[in-house]
Amino acid sequence: MISGVDEAGRGPVVGPLVIAGVTLKDDSELTKNRIRDSKKLSPKRREFLGKKIKKIAVNYEVLVIPAQDIDDMRRVMTLNEIEVNAFAKVIQKLKPEICYVDSADVNEKRFGKNILDRLSFKPYIISKHKADEIYPIVSAASILAKTRRDEEIHKIESMLRKKLDIPLGSGYPADPVTRKFLETWVERFKDLPPHTRCSWETAQNILLKDRVKKLDDF
Repeated sequence: MISGVDEAGRGPVVGPLVIAGVTLKDDSELTKNRIRDSKKLSPKRREFLGKKIKKIAVNYEVLVIPAQDIDDMRRVMTLNEIEVNAFAKVIQKLKPEICYVDSADVNEKRFGKNILDRLSFKPYIISKHKADEIYPIVSAASILAKTRRDEEIHKIESMLRKKLDIPLGSGYPADPVTRKFLETWVERFKDLPPHTRCSWETAQNILLKDRVKKLDDF
């Protein structure tokens, strides 16, 4: 059995980090269905392929880490360590013989070894940068992770728009729609909205900017 594991949502200032793993006997079905990196697919195509992957997979696992939990964990560990622990949890449940992972660490081998050290069994781990572009099994995992994160962001937006009826955007710091949402929320409610990663520099800067503005007004 082979597994692929990937994440979606490492960098966003809003929403969860999602790690997904997929197990198959081999990747022939994935190749036949032209499974590729989720970032190169439209949301509609990802959703379609996500359902197909779940049907053909021997097993799959999705782990959602909310923003609040990320903030709490970052007090005692790095984001890479959070990912290592999360990847290990997913792999521990899937129990493959060979596992392909998309390395979050600049040192690919270290990332794979750190995951292996946290497992109660010893699969062969292949840890590569851009594994989601190289291995169809990791592409499949990236699709499941991305579609689940999209679902979570949609839920968050629906909840937050009850208080502030403007678009949330993707949740990424570089997204001007997300920045506008956060700035408007802070200006109106004097705090960051729920599901924001408060430890992120973007979030802290928006809070600081609002406080400076208040002092200037005073």
